Amino acid sequence: MIDKKWIGHELPTSVLPIERSRLQFFAKAIGETDPVYTDIVAARNAGYPDLPAPATFLFAAELDSGASDRLLADLQIPIAKLLHGEQSFTYHKAACVGDTVSVQSRITDIYDKKNGALEFVVKTSRATNQRNELVAELRSVIVCRH
Repeated sequence: MIDKKWIGHELPTSVLPIERSRLQFFAKAIGETDPVYTDIVAARNAGYPDLPAPATFLFAAELDSGASDRLLADLQIPIAKLLHGEQSFTYHKAACVGDTVSVQSRITDIYDKKNGALEFVVKTSRATNQRNELVAELRSVIVCRH
């Protein structure tokens, strides 16, 4: 069982510079066809200062920094038992090329279902830009199956 002592645990802050080529690659990888995510002229015509980050891009911050891997190790969740439960985003401001986004996360709940056969870890995060403006609030749930 995942120890509930982890509820309230804060992960190290993850910093993600928003770079043009990476956004274009990400947009292509997820099948995004709206040119606002790949063409700077289209982005500026849509009112952005530069290419905006696609909706799920901010999830990459903790993957890049290694915070997600460390969390799984701390919680003793083997990758072979890991399932993606859910993910949601509430956006307050666009993150665009040239921004640097910092993501601060904490474990807000741990619970089980099916008599412990499935354990759930809920993580909430706040993403802010280099001006300390709230960009997004993220929520994710990982599942450990036994």
